Amino acid sequence: MKKSGRNRILSVAAVTIMVAAVIFATVIFATGKVTGGSEKMADFQSITMEEAKKIFETEGDYIILDVRRADEFAEGHIPGAINIANEDIKDTEPVELKDKNQTIYVYCRSGNRSRQASAKLAAMGYTNIIEFGGIMDWTGEIEK
Repeated sequence: MKKSGRNRILSVAAVTIMVAAVIFATVIFATGKVTGGSEKMADFQSITMEEAKKIFETEGDYIILDVRRADEFAEGHIPGAINIANEDIKDTEPVELKDKNQTIYVYCRSGNRSRQASAKLAAMGYTNIIEFGGIMDWTGEIEK
């Protein structure tokens, strides 16, 4: 019976450690912190869809980047957005994004690809990346 109790305690400890690791990884991913091997950390900012909508109501010097596939973009996108699919953002700066200090607002369908693309752009040295989730939460105008 002592072995059974000890095994149960070890099982609970292992599950606790795994849960803590998952929580830690989620927090790191959600805050936009990524590491590139021995390179320094790259950051991007995340804002809500409502915050982005308010910003887009004013004129500004920024790019709105839709990182969905071209067929998704053609079905409807935020007015003025340009399209570079997340899958096409690799380790070379996209020609459409010449200025690494330009403010770039990034979105996709649900928020997953926009976070991935934002992390990749930040790792390439883009300094003003702002991720704002997915178009499925957009309540503003849609352009086709």
